[in-house]
Amino acid sequence: MKKAFLFILLPFLFSCSAQQRADLIIHNAVVYTVDDNFSIAEAFAVKGGKIIEVGTSAELLKKYSGEKVDAGGKAVYPGFIDGHSHFYMYGQGLQNADLTGTKSWEEILSRLLAFSKENKRSWIVGNGWDQNDWDVKEFPDNQQLNELFPNTPVILSRVDGHAVIANKTALDLAGIKPGQIVSGGEVETVNGRLTGILVDNAEGLVYSKIPAPDKKQIEESLLDAQKNCFAVGLTTVTDCGIDHRLISVIDDLQKSNHLKMRIYAMLSDDKSNFDYLFKNGAFKTDRLNVSSFKVYADGALGSRGARLLEPYTDKPESSGFLLSDKEHYAEVAQKIADKGFQMNTHAIGDSANREILKVYAKVLKGKNDRRWRIEHAQVINQADFKLFGDNNIIPSVQTTHATSDMYWAGDRLGPVRVKGAYAFKQLLDQNGWIVLGTDFPVENINPMYTFYSAVVRKDMKGYPDKGYQVENSLSREEALRGMTIWAAKGNFEEKEKGSIEKGKFADFVILDQDIMKSEAGSLFKAKVLKTFVNGENVFSK
Repeated sequence: MKKAFLFILLPFLFSCSAQQRADLIIHNAVVYTVDDNFSIAEAFAVKGGKIIEVGTSAELLKKYSGEKVDAGGKAVYPGFIDGHSHFYMYGQGLQNADLTGTKSWEEILSRLLAFSKENKRSWIVGNGWDQNDWDVKEFPDNQQLNELFPNTPVILSRVDGHAVIANKTALDLAGIKPGQIVSGGEVETVNGRLTGILVDNAEGLVYSKIPAPDKKQIEESLLDAQKNCFAVGLTTVTDCGIDHRLISVIDDLQKSNHLKMRIYAMLSDDKSNFDYLFKNGAFKTDRLNVSSFKVYADGALGSRGARLLEPYTDKPESSGFLLSDKEHYAEVAQKIADKGFQMNTHAIGDSANREILKVYAKVLKGKNDRRWRIEHAQVINQADFKLFGDNNIIPSVQTTHATSDMYWAGDRLGPVRVKGAYAFKQLLDQNGWIVLGTDFPVENINPMYTFYSAVVRKDMKGYPDKGYQVENSLSREEALRGMTIWAAKGNFEEKEKGSIEKGKFADFVILDQDIMKSEAGSLFKAKVLKTFVNGENVFSK
């Protein structure tokens, strides 16, 4: 009898011992691998933070033992990668007065009063206002700000970070005088009086007077940003324009396993940052990559600081301005090229884009794999699109800029010039791929908004009915690639992330709807059910 029992049990014991051990098996899923063939699978297995096999549920459940996650037929995607963000700045902003979505200057003042009562600060710092959302679409004046806060310095950043309004106390601390000239910026003066508006390079006169945050405050900003990013499915962020002194703080937090977000960090155009990276070389771990620089060509379209070839249609006395002289961009480009690093340049206006494209072309000299990028590539003259393809220059764009700016972009640019703005499909065609991001906190951090804007090109109320300049919309596959594998490629990281394939990091998300098939108008409503980084569940709804 015992022998018979053992004989019956033997196949079961053999099958168990034959199974290989995995840390995690995701099964009963619709897995968009985003591999070269855009394959769809049912399951994948994870071990040691990496994907070890992709296949059918039956195959992998038979082959592997370990923790099992039944996806319930839901769609699974590679972890979303924000190809252009300001991760640390966003975290800092979470500690400040939130002015996003305000519909008037009066609403801003009301929010500031409430903030000041709850937060006793030596400075009041706020961010997120946009005069283009107000009935009166003009920059505000600081008169009421001076009256409400006569003894506390106040500085409030426009949503794009390219203009601020400061009160008299802050202006006095910075020593700013009426009519003061700032290269690459503007100190607005009306009838001999400072209005408080500072544009682009002029902002630094005040920001330099704000006490620097201590290490604890920096860590809190990073961790707060991480929490919100995981909740929307982001597993890697490209942080565009940080100081080298932040690198050690990020690295320490990641080594302690508190900061699990993967970060591709671009150092700002500053001598100390060049000296740091040129001396120490590229810095690369599984979670942090520091091997590139962020340069700034011009300002923003919303604040009319973007440099245009012809004057603004709604301000014919101005064409915007470059933030540095042309010689600076040529010098920096050659220096970065000689050291073998990546150059990424903010360029909004068609003049700024043309200048940087020409600078890049002179250094890159045709086809190459340096993957130098133009961040935003927002307004391009039709004659200049081909320069992207001729020199393999990568456009890094933010699709929600199109649907945020569409209400007034035509006023700034006129009906002809605006056709070369937010031309994402035309830009993609130059090299066959494109990097997508949000530019948060300028836009919302949610990558579903990026996907929706890229594909549908409407706001969340369905305006305009037929979409905005839909000839430049992207397909769903192109949009998904832009925020996964192509975003990884823009960071030279496509061999380790950006798709669900054997050997890559187990970074993935489970959504409540299949964005490749669901109704177009509901795409922005897709919610993250779970986010995994390195095979670890870092967010669950």
